[in-house]
Amino acid sequence: MPQPLDTVLAAIDAANAADPTLEAGQPAALLYGQRMSAELAHLIPDASDMLQIAARGQHIERWTLPRSDYPAGREGYLTWRRDQGRRHAERVGELMAEAGYGPEAIEVVGRMLRKEGIKRDPQVQALEDVICFTFIRHYLGDFATTQEPEALLRIVEKTARKMSAEARARALAEFKMPEAFAAVFSA
Repeated sequence: MPQPLDTVLAAIDAANAADPTLEAGQPAALLYGQRMSAELAHLIPDASDMLQIAARGQHIERWTLPRSDYPAGREGYLTWRRDQGRRHAERVGELMAEAGYGPEAIEVVGRMLRKEGIKRDPQVQALEDVICFTFIRHYLGDFATTQEPEALLRIVEKTARKMSAEARARALAEFKMPEAFAAVFSA
């Protein structure tokens, strides 16, 4: 009989396998979830089940709430992100309940996915560190080609600010960065 963790991770993967956007020949949300899990295993090998679920479910069915449904600009973007976090928490919570997890565990994962307590809650911060590492390792290179240098530096600064001091130090050790980026992670 599968363990509840395995059941939830498989359900998240099944949901994300329906993503119509392909990346590297795979549904983009499925690939993102797998990359998040791999990054989590790399950074925190003894991660709790709740953190493993949150990492895998971070972008569950993200394509069903397109950014284009929201106004342009920062306010529209932040509203979209907040709505995505709520929706991700709700959807992952449904899958957790189906696998036998109780309300407490579902709420813990929900807080992580809604980013409640970032910089205060170690589990929420750990998820944010994994998100940032996944972005740097897998997405920053291609993303950088779409940005002006000043805008890219601001984005890298925002990314570094979201990370814990330990994660910034580890990023400096693991990634070869341009001097301007390294300075941001050193601050």
